[in-house]
Order: sequence, then structure tokens, then C-alpha cells
Amino acid sequence: MKSITLKEPGSFELTTSADPGDPGEGMARIRIDKVGICGTDLHAFRGRQPFFEYPRILGHELGVVVEAVGPDVDGIAVGDRCAVEPYLNCGTCIACRAGKENCCTQLRVLGVHIDGGMRESIVVPASKLHRSETLQTQQLALVETLGIGAHAVDRTQPGQDEKVLVIGAGPIGLSVIQFAKVRGADVALLELNPDRGAFAREQFGITTLLRDLDTALRDLEEWTDGDLPTAVFDATGNPASMRSAFSCVASGGRLTFVGLVQDEISFSDPEFHRREMTILASRNARSDDFRRIVSLIESGDVNTEPWITHRSDYDGFVEAFPGWLDPEARVVKAMLDLGGSA
Repeated sequence: MKSITLKEPGSFELTTSADPGDPGEGMARIRIDKVGICGTDLHAFRGRQPFFEYPRILGHELGVVVEAVGPDVDGIAVGDRCAVEPYLNCGTCIACRAGKENCCTQLRVLGVHIDGGMRESIVVPASKLHRSETLQTQQLALVETLGIGAHAVDRTQPGQDEKVLVIGAGPIGLSVIQFAKVRGADVALLELNPDRGAFAREQFGITTLLRDLDTALRDLEEWTDGDLPTAVFDATGNPASMRSAFSCVASGGRLTFVGLVQDEISFSDPEFHRREMTILASRNARSDDFRRIVSLIESGDVNTEPWITHRSDYDGFVEAFPGWLDPEARVVKAMLDLGGSA
């Protein structure tokens, strides 16, 4: 079975892996059609991904077709097109018992802690499949990325017309923007890369765009009539940005870290207390997020059209991937096509 393996930092290889066999009870065998490339994959390639071991088959943003189902599987049938919820949780820990399967104490994520979807087919719990009768597999491969932003926004609960700042316009930041707008928030973006900023303005309707760190705080005060934003999302995964984000939050406001970094983040405790600030971490997404996002894409309330900017097939992937790390490539979302369908 064809697969792609990250042997060590900086080294992908076209490989073969064992056939996954027939699905057991409650399981389904899926054919991988599309694989979205995300920041986790880029960090792993660079050797900077926490909780990661080599070699590893990457791939957790998956648009798939069901090949076979095991006993006691309801609601999923052979031929269904599905998004995959790649978070394999234990179901019994304190987080799982509270319905927070996204931060299970024993969580294993496909393509991170265990081998993922850069191969022809795998077997997964059928409960982790979210089907659609109308969406294409390339749209379904975007659901996980969108789920990261949707969950972060749900954690933060911005209100109608609330002044919200998003820092960073990579795919995660863009997904935060998309769902903050779904909730009716007034969203500003701080993004130093002019191409990413222009993309967010053109494709996601950002009208308040901050591009200069030296003037950002003054610009935010002007935008909020001196108050600063009451909800700030840092989606950079950059320690310096995450530290400086504290200064952007209004008194009584919330700061949500969506990006993950292999570092320690420090802040001024007196200033933190003075503002009675709330800090939130946001990890992965929940099953409900996947179901809601599929529905929102189906209804047209969330548009996936702007997302995919770069593509590769199996044979060209090893050569194409390093180029996607170059800022000059202007990658928003790259997609690996393993199956050839839409």
C-alpha cells in the first residue's frame, strides 16, 4: 500500500505500508482521498513539533471514502464521503467523562502520536467519521482545520459586535476569523506578512488590518475608542507574539492561545491582575464542532472556496513539500491528492 513517511526532520520518502485489514467491531476502513497540510506537518518537518517521534506517517486533515464497515456500525455505509475526527480518545478519563474528548489525558492524534493518513487506507472508529451527501472530499479535508478555529471561538464566546483581535493569518487564524464572524463579532487582524494580510482582507472581509508592531497598540486603542479589544486570539505559535498579546487585551478581557509552541510563555503578573484577565488554551476540536462545520459548509454559511491554494499528487509530494515552507510561495492551504476524485 502506497504511503508517505517523514523519516526524520527534513526528509520525506515515498514508502509502502501494510494493508490495514478488515474493520473490527465499531470500526470502519476508509480510503484516503485528500489530505490537508497544516502547521503541525510543517513543524514536524522542521523538527519543532512537541510530542512527536520519527519516523511518522503524517496526515490528520482527511477527506475520505468509506471502503468497509465492521459489526455494530450505524449511520456510516460503504461509499460515504466523510471528514475524519483524528483525535482518538480513551472515553473514560476525567476530560472524556466531561465531554471534552479533545483534551483526553490519553489522547492520540492521527499523524502526530500515531501514524496518520498519508497512505491509501486506514481503519478508524466509525464514530470519528462525519459524513456528507453533498460535500467533496477536498471540502471535508478542511473540516479539521476549521474545527480548530470554531472550538477556539466557542471557548472564548465573543458576542455580537464585540471587538475581537486575531493575531496571525495562517490557516488557524483564518479559521478563527471565519467563526468569530459567524458569531457577529467585529474582527481586526494583526498580521505582519503583507500577502497574508491582503488575502484575509480580500477573502474574509477584514477591514481593520494592523501591519506594524510599533503602532499596533495605538491603532487598537483608536479602533476601540481607547478600550482595547475584549477578546484576543493569538494564532501564531510564536513565543514573542504570545507574550506581547497580553498588552492587547482590555481590562476584564480574554486572551485565547490557539497556536502551540515548544517553549515557555511568561507575562507580568501585576499587569495580568490589574486587568483581571482571563487566559484560555484551546486544543483541537470536539465531535460537535465537526458535525456543525459540515452542516455550515453544506448550507453555504461557511465558504471553503478561498482555502486551497496549492496541490500535489502522491508522486510529486516529496519535491513539492519543502517549497510550501517558503513564504514567497504564499501558501494558505496545501492539499495532497491521493485518490484523484473531487
